[in-house]
Amino acid sequence: MGPLSGLRVIAVEQYGAGPYGTMQLADLGAEIIKIENPADGGDMARRVGPFFAGPDDSHFFQSFNRNKRSLTLDLKRPGAQAVLHALVARADAVLDNLRGDLPARLGLTYDALAPVNPRIVCAHLSAYGRDGSRASWPGYDYLMQAEAGYLSLTGEPDGPPARFGLSLVDLMTGLFAAFALLAGVLEARASGKGRNLDVSLFDAALQNLGYLATWYLNAGHVQGREPRSGHPSLVPSQLYRTADGFIFIMCNKEKFWPVLCGLLGHPDWGVDARFRSFEARLANRTQVNEMLDAALGERTTAEWLALFAGRVPAAPVNDLRAALDSSFVAERDLIRRFRHDDGEGLRMVTTPIRVEDEGLPLRAAPALGADTDAILREAGFSDDTIRDMRAQGIV
Repeated sequence: MGPLSGLRVIAVEQYGAGPYGTMQLADLGAEIIKIENPADGGDMARRVGPFFAGPDDSHFFQSFNRNKRSLTLDLKRPGAQAVLHALVARADAVLDNLRGDLPARLGLTYDALAPVNPRIVCAHLSAYGRDGSRASWPGYDYLMQAEAGYLSLTGEPDGPPARFGLSLVDLMTGLFAAFALLAGVLEARASGKGRNLDVSLFDAALQNLGYLATWYLNAGHVQGREPRSGHPSLVPSQLYRTADGFIFIMCNKEKFWPVLCGLLGHPDWGVDARFRSFEARLANRTQVNEMLDAALGERTTAEWLALFAGRVPAAPVNDLRAALDSSFVAERDLIRRFRHDDGEGLRMVTTPIRVEDEGLPLRAAPALGADTDAILREAGFSDDTIRDMRAQGIV
């Protein structure tokens, strides 16, 4: 099921970034064999609360690991490499998200695995990279947000530094890793030779600075926080007050400004030389915002959204409940029920990728080691050998 059906990936992963990346592949039909260390109780995300679907089965874990298979394997045990090699011989790629110095120690690099399968692609996701002065450093999303400048860009100008409410560095790095893996597999299928590919949380966090980095590197401009989440150069593009709360308006093309002015009952603003262009409105941002606050305060957010619909880019400012209970979310069929061992299943937000005329897998994340025996048999191990490996703590 899905466009990635037939792609087999061995995932030595835990927590957020790596599992998020491989889940995108799994949602599109790839076979993801998730390796979990039985000595550690598997992926530590299984025990991240406060909400659980069962023992060692947290909602947090489910959010990163649906549509995968779980195999327990302690790569530090004698004999574990033979299992890894048997799996790699039948796989397209190996993805790990470990501290930068660990893939080489655990035999997860291309040099270590090429003798088993020269086409294998080894995608490595680490905090700071596999080489350099920080290769052995652990690292997490919020640290990257802090060091890469995100906290200086988020929140109100007179408030303390603030991080994003979501772990966006983890999510973006997971996507970069999945993209790198697919690029490597495409190359390997054409050339017959795999390679190592590396992404890191730090590098991804810095790359995501985008045009703000380009402004500084070429014009020396250090962007800070703007009031009410305003765009640094486009006006109006921020939060505005309504009769009952806030609305976010984004006139990010010139054509929207006169339309907005007309709908607000002030068509003269649209032709006023002080506000007619991006440059003029930026120079008069304070006055523009005062005018818009006064006009928008005459109606509720819902009333303005009904008036603006399809004509001015605008959105309500929701909390999580309102966001997920939205009628448009239901219309888009974005919340699906994933099959779980409890029989009831778990409701989660599904993949944003639409695949025409084909169903996609809807399996909840597996129990720890749920697929160990089946995967090992597929790799050629006998039941007696599997029992011996269990007795030795290998699986």
